Amino acid sequence: MHVFIIVFCNFTTNIFLKQPNLTMKRITATFVMFIICFATNFSTAQDLKLPEGVTAGPSVEGISEFQLENGLKVLLFPDQSKPTITVNITYMVGSRHESYGETGMAHLLEHLVFKGTPDHPDIPAELTEHGARPNGTTWYDRTNYYETFSATEENLKWALDLESDRMVNSFIAKKDLDSEMTVVRNEFEMGENSPSSILLERVISTAYLWHNYGNSTIGARADLENVPIERLQNFYKKYYQPDNAILLVAGKFDPQTTLEMIEDYFGDIPRPERSLYPTYTKEPTQDGERSVVLRRVGDVQVVSVAYHTPPGPHSDYAALSVIDELLTDEPSGRLYKALVETKKAPYVWSFAPALKEGGFIYINADVRKENSLDSAEAIMLKTLDGLTTSPPTEEEIERAKSKILKNWNLAYNNSDRIGLGLSEYLAQGDWRLLFLYRDRVEAVSTEDVVRVAKKYFVPSNRTIGRFIPTQNPVRADIPDAPPVRDIVEGYKGKEAISEGEAFDPSPANIDGRTKKGELNSGAKYSLLTKENRGDAVNAVVTLRFGTPKTLAGKSTIGQLTASMLDKGTKTMTRQEIQDKLDALEGRISVFGNSSQASARVETTNKNLSEVMKMMNDILKNPSFSEEEFSKLKEERLAGLEEQLSDPQSLAQNKLRRSLSDYPKSDVRYVMTLEEEIASIKETTLEDVKAFYNDYYGASEATISVVGDFDEGQVMKDIETYFGSWENPNKYVRISNPYKANKPASIEINTPDKANSMFFAGMNMPVGDTHPDYASLLIGNYILGGGFLNSRLATRIRVQDGLSYGVGSFLQASSMDESGMFGAYAISAPENSEKVLAAFKEEVNRAIKDGFTAEELEAARGGWIQGQSVSRSQDRELVGALANNLRTDREMKWSQELEDKIMSLSVEEVNKALAKHIDVDKITYIRAGDFEKVKKNIKP
Repeated sequence: MHVFIIVFCNFTTNIFLKQPNLTMKRITATFVMFIICFATNFSTAQDLKLPEGVTAGPSVEGISEFQLENGLKVLLFPDQSKPTITVNITYMVGSRHESYGETGMAHLLEHLVFKGTPDHPDIPAELTEHGARPNGTTWYDRTNYYETFSATEENLKWALDLESDRMVNSFIAKKDLDSEMTVVRNEFEMGENSPSSILLERVISTAYLWHNYGNSTIGARADLENVPIERLQNFYKKYYQPDNAILLVAGKFDPQTTLEMIEDYFGDIPRPERSLYPTYTKEPTQDGERSVVLRRVGDVQVVSVAYHTPPGPHSDYAALSVIDELLTDEPSGRLYKALVETKKAPYVWSFAPALKEGGFIYINADVRKENSLDSAEAIMLKTLDGLTTSPPTEEEIERAKSKILKNWNLAYNNSDRIGLGLSEYLAQGDWRLLFLYRDRVEAVSTEDVVRVAKKYFVPSNRTIGRFIPTQNPVRADIPDAPPVRDIVEGYKGKEAISEGEAFDPSPANIDGRTKKGELNSGAKYSLLTKENRGDAVNAVVTLRFGTPKTLAGKSTIGQLTASMLDKGTKTMTRQEIQDKLDALEGRISVFGNSSQASARVETTNKNLSEVMKMMNDILKNPSFSEEEFSKLKEERLAGLEEQLSDPQSLAQNKLRRSLSDYPKSDVRYVMTLEEEIASIKETTLEDVKAFYNDYYGASEATISVVGDFDEGQVMKDIETYFGSWENPNKYVRISNPYKANKPASIEINTPDKANSMFFAGMNMPVGDTHPDYASLLIGNYILGGGFLNSRLATRIRVQDGLSYGVGSFLQASSMDESGMFGAYAISAPENSEKVLAAFKEEVNRAIKDGFTAEELEAARGGWIQGQSVSRSQDRELVGALANNLRTDREMKWSQELEDKIMSLSVEEVNKALAKHIDVDKITYIRAGDFEKVKKNIKP
């Protein structure tokens, strides 16, 4: 059985300190979303003794369905290989179900359901105390809530009690609506900062005249600000009922006991007497091209196109998803070749969501200011029209299918990827559609793709920038979704994939099962074999090179060198690399900077050796193509130019420069965005080749592998590839000693941006071996960590309603006695001063009055459980083992840290906080449209 949940991470600001070149869009993609799934050897519903009133439904590839008398559907999926449990409940209500004046109501309820019930008055505190990874998400067709936590019966009972209680007993109170309104408005304004996001909303709303898919899930600002509480309460009572929900439980639990617990907690909720009518508004067939022109401040031009498409359950959707892939895949996509390779656009992207009713495909191209938008648009339209005049070849189609199926299979093998997909198929009508989609993609033929392209990719069915009367228009009629019950009836799916072991993520067990050693080259390795679902395996190789003196001024060259490694080798083109990885169901991600380069591998046992061989080729034999280098520079320049007017990018760059105040001659110097742009323009391919030849080798490498693999074969491979590959020049680590920052309060004006960004930071002479480190770590968790119930979140988000995202972070070096304390908040520009004042007040209150023993107990319990959850994720564990090689540690160090945190007194924590943090020594950076605020003009 499989249960899948989508998880949205909280904004974690320390990402920007490690990856300064990420654009806002890419940082968002980095921290906004990751997905968790689970698997087990639980065979069928017939294995269980069903509680009275519970009936068994279908079972497919391990997933089994049940139903309670009140209409609640249940999916169970025990997985002994993960020492965690996830509880997810999906309500069949999204923005599609909102009436006039109700836009954004489904999303608004998502916020208010976290405000509590009489039996659970402080849900954020409970989530933190249980070490849960929680959230809620809203989309066109559904809303869901979930918690992932350590696998204990007490935690499971708590989660089931919480979800059953807030299903019908949430407060949905006027005072909570008023306090949360600024937060929701702040979230609304986040999207207003991005021209691409606004254009997407405008195009889709223009493409749909009547259907609610034309309304963004966040809703209209007027509806959000004026919705009567009574209307919101009625919406809640109508849709938040057992007969409109699906409960999923995944992880390490006993199915029989859990099903009985579900009946106990949910069975007494009565089936409502009301009837839910299916939505019946159908978008009329589009009868001509439509246009959108958006004019706002920005540094990158954008052109996009949308076409109406069939619903996800329709048989045409599989072929449509193949078209989506072959259009913008990098580097083989038709639009990629037509726009990126010709330097008309730095990058293109598209997506085609599988929706319950008639959906859309959206295609986007960013264009630099000095390039012609008209030319890019003409090429885009010509390429899209070419789908009918020059149909996709069998090679293009098979490549796209291979990519889709590879991603499907890799996600299914890894128990943290499929959740979003399953959630969306539940919203389409039945979770079995997830597997049926895979089967349909496998069966897609060249004739299917050609037919679908000719049917939907016609001029009268698209929304771009102009209207053209046509005497004999060609129309695209969007079909209704077929009866889902009919197409899934009797569906059995394929044979379930291999199961994993019941892995103990304790530091002692990890140390006991980890094999460590050193190769002749000096490279160190760490190997941990464990039986995984689908024989999944993760590996990471990191090369380190250079000295502080020789690397000074080479930051850009080092970054571009690492980025060029996977763009082609002396034996394989970039396309051949991608095709071979698709065939092997593998991924290789390469990244780096001026002092190191890393390659991450994700694949399965049977393909690991071949994928490792490819990684070796990528690291040792890069071709350094002039064409690929030119495309890379264009992409980097476009990303940096977009950041020039972005509040977050400008503020984070300024903070990094303030906390690392070194001269240009120092390797630790942080460039301005303008300097980065100039540096990229000046860097040549010869610079990159010379950098590679001067520095790359494995003398200082660390190699970490975790998962289901043959240890003997892996040892043979790493000895062959890294055993004699030595650095051409000596290596000296770049140290980061403590250097006091200069306190300051800096304001950056960003015109025409609806959102502002607040950052705060101060350097501290504290590494992770410092006597006060444990106290500061848990003190920061209470101050700005946790889930919505930290001191800062309670004050700035919950109480004052000033910010959608707010928190603090602590960083401490493992090799130097240095660290930093920082904080962040997103707000409307007019609230930025209030955020700054509230932050100072809360930090001063913590320093003056200290934390309570109750706060400490709740925080360290949640933190400890969170560490266990992290060690149970292979992609996190492989990184932890690699870091231990770097610092010459074992997981025992982590256990000792946890033991120290558990033994801390509240007096020790309060003393450390007061000793090391001072609001008057912090550097404050704020970026936003403050000029408009000063003129008393509402943004």
